Amino acid sequence: MSDGSTLLGDVLSRMDEAAERLRIDRDMYKTLRSPRTSLTVTFPIRMDDGSIEIFTGYRVLYNYARGPSKGGVRYHPAVNLEEITALAAIMTLKCAVSGVPFGGAKGGVTCDPSRMSMNELERLTRRYTYMILPLLGPDKDIPAPDVNTNEQTMAWMMDTYSMLAGYTVPGVVTGKPFQLGGSRGRSYATGRGVAFITAETLKRLDMPLEGATAAIQGFGNVGSNTARFFHEEGIKVTGVTDLSGGIFNNSGLDIPALLEHVKRERRIAGFDGGEFISDYQRANERLIRSKVDVLVPAALENQITVNNAADVGADVIVEGANGPVTSGADEILARRGKVVVPDIVANSGGVIVSYFEWVQDVQAYLWTEEQVNQRLKEVITGSFSRVWDKSEDHSTDLRRASYMEAVEKIVDVTRLRGIFP
Repeated sequence: MSDGSTLLGDVLSRMDEAAERLRIDRDMYKTLRSPRTSLTVTFPIRMDDGSIEIFTGYRVLYNYARGPSKGGVRYHPAVNLEEITALAAIMTLKCAVSGVPFGGAKGGVTCDPSRMSMNELERLTRRYTYMILPLLGPDKDIPAPDVNTNEQTMAWMMDTYSMLAGYTVPGVVTGKPFQLGGSRGRSYATGRGVAFITAETLKRLDMPLEGATAAIQGFGNVGSNTARFFHEEGIKVTGVTDLSGGIFNNSGLDIPALLEHVKRERRIAGFDGGEFISDYQRANERLIRSKVDVLVPAALENQITVNNAADVGADVIVEGANGPVTSGADEILARRGKVVVPDIVANSGGVIVSYFEWVQDVQAYLWTEEQVNQRLKEVITGSFSRVWDKSEDHSTDLRRASYMEAVEKIVDVTRLRGIFP
């Protein structure tokens, strides 16, 4: 049976528990339980065949007490206001726990980009940007790539905003091409951050990094780059999945060859370096049961629930995606002695380097890739250490500790600013 969890419900209940543990004044905490701004837009797009389709888009600015709101834009058939609100709340917490001076936001359009041409996607992106224009600005709200969006999407968004402003505004988005003011290292920052966090976790648990085994759910930007950095660190990846199925090899997959294959084919199907399972559901079931040291769910939310938490074979779960483990599953995993490194710590590499990109745009001064990566390591491992220490101080798990760290920071800033008027 299902645990009845929704992503938004899980986030709110976890924030409630954190506030209660910290004994935060209830009136002050109320400001964190609802989004500041929620915008729903509908707009027409002329398709390549001449027909007109109506699309629905969203942008939620959950909280901006700590600075301009920041968050990705996703294109997916399942996008809806509740999901976007939950993801915006997660972004708020993620920025706070990492110490990045941003608030949290999220956006998206309900569509199936796999069925749309590049020209259709460009028209959709530009019209969506125009529709949410009142919220956008380098000092207001700064979008970034997310599920099914990329550097090109951000280039279109930046250009649309800039054309309407009358001058080029590179700081209005992050995750854009380097030639347009993007940052070195941004495209793989989330995956690199997951690898940094995995190494820190194994060290804290006295588990060796070299020769450790891992399984990765999802082989998009986050999952593929996580696999790449795991391989470089000597972690053996024995299984990966994407929408085309899953591939498994207990001796370790040839990650460089798999990355080349996916670059050509845009899917793992057809790679002959292991046992391939074409059924997506069966492949994920096997991946989750894999007897590995580390499992990285890097696909979508609600992937590990009460229905399969008892089957998880890994000792450590590092959340590459946002909200992949439900609250009900969390309790089961805790009882089984599994260590879960939560999303707001584990996958914060993207927003950390987005902050670096924004800083570079504002200063008109670009950093080297080495500088970006070194500063990313300093920030993300620092936030992990604070959360680990808090978990020990309060005798609780990393999820609860990370929420306590984030909620405390946001409420402190809210108290200092006061309530207007």
